[in-house]
Amino acid sequence: YQAIDSAKKYIYLQSYIFQNDHVGKQFIERMAAKAKQGVKVRILYDDVGCWRFWFHRNFFNEMRKHNIQIEPFIPNKFPILGGKLNYRNHRKIVVIDGYIGYTGGINIGDEYLGMNKKFGYWRDTHIKITGLAVAELQKRFFLDWHNATKEDLNYQPKYFPLMEDKEGFGDVAVQIVASGPDQTDEIIKQNYLKLINSAQESILIQTPYFIPDSSVMEALKISAASGVDVRIMIPNKPDHLFVYWATYYNVGVLLNYGVKVYTYEKGFLHAKTLVVDGTVSTVGTANFDMRSFKLNFEIIAIIYDSLKSAELKNSFEDDTKYSLQITPELYMQRGFTIRIKESISRLLSAIL
Repeated sequence: YQAIDSAKKYIYLQSYIFQNDHVGKQFIERMAAKAKQGVKVRILYDDVGCWRFWFHRNFFNEMRKHNIQIEPFIPNKFPILGGKLNYRNHRKIVVIDGYIGYTGGINIGDEYLGMNKKFGYWRDTHIKITGLAVAELQKRFFLDWHNATKEDLNYQPKYFPLMEDKEGFGDVAVQIVASGPDQTDEIIKQNYLKLINSAQESILIQTPYFIPDSSVMEALKISAASGVDVRIMIPNKPDHLFVYWATYYNVGVLLNYGVKVYTYEKGFLHAKTLVVDGTVSTVGTANFDMRSFKLNFEIIAIIYDSLKSAELKNSFEDDTKYSLQITPELYMQRGFTIRIKESISRLLSAIL
């Protein structure tokens, strides 16, 4: 909120989900106040992620009354039934005046602040970026905005104030990586694989969904078998049943190779992070699943810095205090019903 309130020229916001709830309305109030001051506000949302607004279009129309320009990505007349259901823009991007950027796992809604009784405490990771990497976040927003609206912002210098500003060069190297079905290669997955294969000491993964393809599974097996400390943390409860039990099956397979698996018990784990050797890390929107690798439009920040990566490593270790370790013995004790759920979900993995 502070960054939004400080905006002087423009606010660009992109979110997979935008809820018409307490948090969503607070965002709109602040955005409307800034638009009234002459700040240009552009919002991009995913039509599938916001499918409930098909029944409540007045929420978006109210924004337009306040001179907020808001558009759907890949608009779909029937978002939960149409043929474009698979192609979801799962990116979360905020850019303010070209100086401040945000990305990570948090959408706009009450549940992402732990205000939803179903999920309770919400554990997520979202990062603030300043410096030249903000320009890369903004370029990605421009490309998605052009795809959705055909409006060309032309990469005008006024949108990139840090490009010739010495203060824009910080002491932390950050690489912004985006991928989607519009690309031939699975760029984010390839970066994950490169980092996993480079590990000498440890690999720490937090993800709500773990349904990777064979290349990622093999890389993790090899790392663990080579003596690398591989640890994966997933939620202890599902928000999507088939996805959860497919996740549970996959981490169960890795237990046989010495991978340590934890289920987060304090609330719902939605963070999407990877930390390798405590020296390089990633934070972003991509889960460790085939949907994020192949079908979704995603974005991550790769942080090449020991101090920042150590912070994420410490957060992971703190989270283990509120987690249950799933040992091979405990996994083998799961009941017949869970085994059936895993088997069915495994068959559906390619389309989850």
